[in-house]
Amino acid sequence: MKMKKYDVTALGELLVDFTENGISPQGNLLFEANPGGAPGNVLAMLQKLGRKTAFIGKVGKDFFGEQLKAALEETGISAEGLRADETTPTTLAFVRRLADGDRDFSFYRKPGADLMLTEAEVPEELIKSARIFHFGTLSMTAQPARQATKRALETARKNGVPISFDPNLRPPLWDSMEEARRQVLEGLGYCDILKISDNEISWLTGRDDMDRAAEWIQERFPGIKWIFLSLGKLGSRGYAAGVRARAEAFLREDTRDTTGAGDTFMGCMLHQLLERGMEPATEQELQEMLLFANAAASLITARKGALRVMPEKKDILELLQQSSQGSVTVPPSNTV
Repeated sequence: MKMKKYDVTALGELLVDFTENGISPQGNLLFEANPGGAPGNVLAMLQKLGRKTAFIGKVGKDFFGEQLKAALEETGISAEGLRADETTPTTLAFVRRLADGDRDFSFYRKPGADLMLTEAEVPEELIKSARIFHFGTLSMTAQPARQATKRALETARKNGVPISFDPNLRPPLWDSMEEARRQVLEGLGYCDILKISDNEISWLTGRDDMDRAAEWIQERFPGIKWIFLSLGKLGSRGYAAGVRARAEAFLREDTRDTTGAGDTFMGCMLHQLLERGMEPATEQELQEMLLFANAAASLITARKGALRVMPEKKDILELLQQSSQGSVTVPPSNTV
């Protein structure tokens, strides 16, 4: 069988996350410009785990676009599929941390360059030459990027490339939640591997019981072989071929920014699927996979940003070794 050039190719948004970083002497909020975007974050985690990855997307032909391209190259992600739009600026997101630890996003994207990716600009060879193709819904919020995403999905399907999907729902970016639901359901129809959060699966299925919500998806989309459910402070759950498992979170005293935690988690799950293959897992194997990804997600929450600061494999393994299985409290680290 022909060897694949890339382990994972991802398509979607590449943007700048402006995250809160203190107060100025004048009493004004300070923001730090971090490279971000869920697909790029997933690839950055995979690169840290020794995988070869490629990104497909679009930025503006501006200062921020140049910085984002440099960030991809710095992390080892192939920027061969990155395009620059001559007239539309790079998408920006301002991230505010709420009192309960959650985040509030304000996007500057009416439109943003990531939405300007066209069908003709999708490099099909980057998809054909990957072991997994990954996408989310931010590229499905408007045209022409929506059609470009569907072109990529059809290319993956025709060439037998497994498809990974993270809805990564951001309500402010949709014209209506009815349209968001239609696009998420279409994405589910393509994917083999699904990562979804607790609030997303409840919104989609109308069920607060996580197991019942996962069953709702499995019944309607039997082509999905793996469902990974992120639960924030409550850890994660996994569902595959009649097997279900859960793993507690590695709680921290020094959580600074949860942006990218779900992407870190997903990068780790894809890495493990690449390592073990897509064959069914036992409950213990699935739980061990979840614990590895939970540990990595815990480490990223102590850092600002995501794409440039993904944890090393040795740090993940060290945390797993030091902590007993189950809910643990991790002392503050010195990581900046």
